[in-house]
Amino acid sequence: MRDKLIAITLLIIMVLNFFDVLVDINLGVPLWHILSEALIVAISATGAIFLIKDIRARTANITSLKHQLTNSKNEIKNISQAMKEARHQYSGVIQTQFSQWTLTRSEQEVAMLLLKGLSFKEISAVRNTKEKTVRQQASDIYSKADVEGRHEFAAWFLEDFMQQGHYPQAGSSLNEL
Repeated sequence: MRDKLIAITLLIIMVLNFFDVLVDINLGVPLWHILSEALIVAISATGAIFLIKDIRARTANITSLKHQLTNSKNEIKNISQAMKEARHQYSGVIQTQFSQWTLTRSEQEVAMLLLKGLSFKEISAVRNTKEKTVRQQASDIYSKADVEGRHEFAAWFLEDFMQQGHYPQAGSSLNEL
């Protein structure tokens, strides 16, 4: 808005000085005065033109950015929906594996909470059971899954996502993957 006001002001200065130059020419005012006012007209016109072009360029840029933002929001919405579907499908795969390991319903609940990263204390609070019970159930889960502990249990479900040949070598950093 401020730029538009400045452009309008420059255009008004240009028009008023242009008419002043015409009047001064008819009145026989000295040439130096006419040239100085003509310079003001030219500078005002040039400034107004550059400012108007800049306003138009910024407006076009803002319109383009709004369009890109709308497209990005739609893509995120689509990705989010795809992620929801993938999560739902993977949850089914996890449940199938739990069934193959013959986990009880309680063990399946604990196993899912373990995969979500909850501590034994948090799981006991969520399930309204004793922490000792959760520890025993976790031990039974690890035994049925033939893994050594929580980390190996979680890794069992993640390793399928890891591409062959992209495992870190001894001494390499994760950034090299």
